[in-house]
Amino acid sequence: MAYSNFTLEEVELRFDLQLQAVSFLPKTTPIAPSDLLNRYLERGLVLAKRNVSEKARSEFLIAPILLELETLLTDQISLFSGEDFTVDRALGLNGICDFLISRSPNQLIIKAPIIAVVEAKKGVLRDGWGQCIAELVAAQKFNRHKQQEIPQTYGIVTSGLLWQFIRLSGSTVSIEPTEIPLQPLDHLLGILAWLAQN
Repeated sequence: MAYSNFTLEEVELRFDLQLQAVSFLPKTTPIAPSDLLNRYLERGLVLAKRNVSEKARSEFLIAPILLELETLLTDQISLFSGEDFTVDRALGLNGICDFLISRSPNQLIIKAPIIAVVEAKKGVLRDGWGQCIAELVAAQKFNRHKQQEIPQTYGIVTSGLLWQFIRLSGSTVSIEPTEIPLQPLDHLLGILAWLAQN
């Protein structure tokens, strides 16, 4: 089994998790996007709507936003794309992650603590919850193994146009019921910066 094979029901049962839909995002300070990001997304939105594949959304929408986040938080985080993140193969906590953000400036290796970022399957956010939560369980184990025990790990399920946030605290999974739209972009960037810094 790999991260991408987990459904919400499977991840809940396998890892004995308690699931809840609860708002946990605080009011954040909006962060103005760069002119470069605005120009890129103007064209990227057109291309992503023409090419409905996950890869198109990843390249034209998600990656530029995460790159902007990495630029905003230079020397605070590192961004990984398409990396193998095998933590415990016996539990199915293995596979390629769409994106990982590490709260370390070291771009050479994945360091704890991490945030998992997952693209939504076929644009349906709910279909990405199981994968994201499995990656959060892996991140929790990875952080603990690296003596970086943190009270909460965060994940993101996104179609590029909509972003939904998930928190794992102990064995409790909180799914933010509010889907955050791409626009206004300054609101989304404010949330992403808060997430990466907390």
